[in-house]
Order: sequence, then C-alpha cells, then structure tokens
Amino acid sequence: MKYIPIITIMALGMTSCGIYSNYSRPDVVEVESLYNDYTKTKSDSLQSLGTMPWREMFTDPELQALIAEGLESNTDLQIALLRIDEAKAGLQASKLAFLPSLTFSPNGSITSVDGKKASKIYELPVAMSWEIDLFGKLRNAKKESQALLLQQTAYMKLVQSQLIASIANAYYSLLMLDSQIEISNQTIEIWREQVRTLELQLKVGGTRENAVSQARANLSGLLSSLNNLERQRQEVENAICTLLGVTSRHIDRGTLENQTVPEKLSVGVPLHLLSNRPDVVQAEMALAAAYYSTNQARAAFYPSLTLGGSAGWTNSAGQAVSNPGGWILSALASLTQPIFQRGKLVSNLRIAKDEEEIAKLNYKQALLNAGQEVNDALYSIWSYGKDFGYHEQQKEALERTVKANETLFKTNNATYLELLSSRQDLLSAKLNMVSDKVSQLQSVVSLYEALGGGAM
Repeated sequence: MKYIPIITIMALGMTSCGIYSNYSRPDVVEVESLYNDYTKTKSDSLQSLGTMPWREMFTDPELQALIAEGLESNTDLQIALLRIDEAKAGLQASKLAFLPSLTFSPNGSITSVDGKKASKIYELPVAMSWEIDLFGKLRNAKKESQALLLQQTAYMKLVQSQLIASIANAYYSLLMLDSQIEISNQTIEIWREQVRTLELQLKVGGTRENAVSQARANLSGLLSSLNNLERQRQEVENAICTLLGVTSRHIDRGTLENQTVPEKLSVGVPLHLLSNRPDVVQAEMALAAAYYSTNQARAAFYPSLTLGGSAGWTNSAGQAVSNPGGWILSALASLTQPIFQRGKLVSNLRIAKDEEEIAKLNYKQALLNAGQEVNDALYSIWSYGKDFGYHEQQKEALERTVKANETLFKTNNATYLELLSSRQDLLSAKLNMVSDKVSQLQSVVSLYEALGGGAM
C-alpha cells in the first residue's frame, strides 16, 4: 500500500506531458465579407435584429400567444430538449471517469469433505480501480462530451428559432389569405351587380348576349378563385396547429393592416453570426467534438496506467480457515501498452482526422449559408418595399380609371370591355399589394431567423 501514493504522484506529474491541447476556432472564411450592403442597412453596431427578443420583434398579441403556445407544446422542440438531457448525462459520465471506481462483491461458500463438518468461508471485499489520465484520453473524452452538449444545446436553439419563424410566416400567410378573400368577396359583389345590370339592359336591347355571357363566366371564375383561397386558408390553419402540437382548430388572429415592418434594420457585425446563429454554433461544436475525438485517437497509441486495490473482511486469510475473520488488503498497479494493434490504431486516427476535416468543411459551409441568407433577406425586404410602392401607385390610378369608365359606360361613351378590363386590373393591383406586404413581412422574419433571432 505504501507504493500507491508514490505511483499516483508520479502519474499525476506525467499528465502535464500528455498530448492534450484545447480547440481553437479555425479561420475558414473571411467573416467580415459575409454581408453585402445592398440597401445601406448594414451597421457596425454590436446590436442587431437577431438579438431582439421575439416578443419585441412580434408585437401582435395573437401572434405572441401562438408563438408562446408553440414553444410550450411543439414536439420537435420537446425532442431537442430530451437530446440535451442525454448529452448532459454523457458529460456527467465522462467526468466520473476521472474518479476511482468501487465495487462491492461479497461471496461465501460451504464445503464438506467425506461427510465431515462443513467449512464456512466468506469474503466481504471492496475493490477499487483508478485509471490515471497520463496522455489526455479521459480529458479529451470529457471535452468531446462538453462539445456535444453545446452542439445539442445549439440544435435546440435552432429548432426554437425555426419554430418561431415558421409560426410567424404561417400567421402572415393566414392574414394575407384573409385580405385576399375579403377583396375577392367585394369584387364578387360588384360583378353580381354588374351581371344583374347587363341582364336588365339585354331585355331592353341595351347590350348584347355575349356581354352577359362573358360577365357570368367571369363571375364563375371569381367564385372558383374564392373557393381556392378558402381552401388554402384552411390548410394554413391546419399547418399552424401542427406547429403548435395540437389538433386542428380555428386560429385567432389580427389583420394585415395592423402589421408593420421595423423602420431600422441593423444586422450587426458579421462576427456575431458565430455566436448568435445556432446552426453555426452547432457546426462549430461538431468540429470541436471531432477535434477532441482525434486527440483521443492519438492518445490510444500511448500506454495507460491503472491503479487498483481491495480491502475487506474474510475468515480465510491463509491456508486454514479461521473464525472469526480478519482484514485482507491488496494493492496493484498495471501499465498497459498496445503492441499488436498499431494498424488498427493508425486506421482509427485516419478516420478521426477525416471526420475532423469533414466537420471543418461543414462549419465553413454553415458560415457561407448564413451570409447568403442574410444578404437574400436584406435585398428582399428592400425589393418588396419598392414593389409595394409601385403597386400602390398603380392601384390609385386604376381606381380613378374604374370610376371614369363606370361614368362613361352609363352614358354609352365606354364599352363593356373597357370597364371589364379596368376592374380586372384594379383587382390585380390590390392583390399584388397584399402579396407585397406579406412578402416583405416574411422577408423580415427570414432576416430575423438568419441572424439567429428567437434562439435566446
């Protein structure tokens, strides 16, 4: 027993000479060039849209209630939380590997020879085994477990960010369909009145049969379009319920007119993508885990030192069986060096290096994807804003045209086709404005998600 402390001190002193090093972030992409300045919205400010809490980002009370319900009940998010719990258990196991393992294995026997008095033998031993981390195998395993935990945490945040964005986008789509249905109903009422007017004119010879037939055909087409919009609205409601983790129901909602786009869009410095965006963090932690896995593969080439011993109570401490019993103590140390496994170890190291390189390329691609999504969202917000302005001007002009054609038609100074064409153009302009506004809102959501918004 007196040699155990000496061996332990020597082993602990050797750990500083092990092949253990910490992971450091590689320079795989020039981060500062990730953003393009399409719309002059880029800012060097440390604050960005991605750091804004989702309740401040989405101010519609109905939308806030839906997001809160989704965060509470969504099945994918619940699964991600369970994965985190698994990773925590794995990290705890890797930490416990540094401690000695103790086993208690009592045993006893009764022996009788030629019918003589039976001999009773018993042992109550406690055995200890302690692997000394000479070359960083256990430490690399712990660091890998830590990286895997951070990776799962990032994945959970990724699911959360995507969930918030999906609910918001579906909500805006629902508002768009509500507006389109409202416009379609207004237009249908106008066309029904127009059909009745033309039918009366036909009776007195004020118009021809083909005009009445064309009006009826257009009314039927509008009714079919309305039915299609209502079907889409029901499908979007069903999709939202699935995101919420509930059965289908009516979705309470506001109006499209009350939805606003933030006046100032700051994306912050590109470097913050490395810490704010969960899929980038997830990719980097996968790289860190692969790095420590490679270190473990290297450490496998070196010997391992294990200290062991046992202590307990027995009544068989020698040749004869004694009763009562006495203490039994033992100690040992073993040094294990792999000899005939070099080919296997070399292959394992090669595999680990390749996996590390794959993880590095995935991390690089995650950064490139993040930069692209930010750039796409910025340009879309700016572009859809311009489209909305153009279609608003078009709508105002077409409203004046329709009023003029209605007056001229009543006095037989404009044809039915002229009136029909102007009304169809006005309908298209109104629908385009609705589509532009929703597309702009959804682009803001995309930018929010691209910057890691909703992950905190």
